[in-house]
Amino acid sequence: MIFNQSEFDIRCEWGENGVAQLAPISDVVVIVDVLSFSTCVEIATQRQAVIFPYGWKDETAEVFAASVGAELADNPRTTSRYSLSPESLVHIPEGTRLVLPSPNGATLTLGTGNTPTLTGCLRNYQAVAFAAQKYGKRIAIIPAGERWLDGSLRPAFEDWIGAGAIIGQLHGDLSAEAQAALAAFHYAEPSLESWIRQCGSGKELIARGLAENVRLAAAQNISESVPLLVNGAYIRAEL
Repeated sequence: MIFNQSEFDIRCEWGENGVAQLAPISDVVVIVDVLSFSTCVEIATQRQAVIFPYGWKDETAEVFAASVGAELADNPRTTSRYSLSPESLVHIPEGTRLVLPSPNGATLTLGTGNTPTLTGCLRNYQAVAFAAQKYGKRIAIIPAGERWLDGSLRPAFEDWIGAGAIIGQLHGDLSAEAQAALAAFHYAEPSLESWIRQCGSGKELIARGLAENVRLAAAQNISESVPLLVNGAYIRAEL
């Protein structure tokens, strides 16, 4: 297939269509949603919480949470203290079971099928790359992106940079798309937090009074937590 980058070891493609093209022919998939799903999952699993990804925050999410014995993030019925906000998870207790709805990172996670799946961000990019290589040479990096109001994909600067950070730690032949993501990371790395504060997603969070979430997401390579999808939930992998 022309678009699946199958002639390369390290592949990179956006969103749901990227997952559909690359997951079936890869040894492992890494979902990158820096603002904020992947960062939330990294922070929570670092503290040994269990995170169940769910596509949408609607009435079915509460039913799903009950079915797996988990709390639902941002549940108006229970005034949950947790949400799709890294700041809300920095003190989450060990063993907490949490359903985290996300139209981007969670939705992509649920589309990877039987392919081993990790989620990575800027905080854990080296650890995630090291773990990914244990599954094989064919590695798919999926920047999640955001959505425009009409539901279409909005490629997101922070996810492109996060994908490039992980790619820079991998060994193998890089597709053109993977090389471009890596080049973008190298360009932004010296002033990374500043770049993320200036990009569309960063400005949106800052305007909502969530600048601390941007700071947490922009931290580079400070975590050894590798979130691994096991039986429908992300847990901290034992490496």
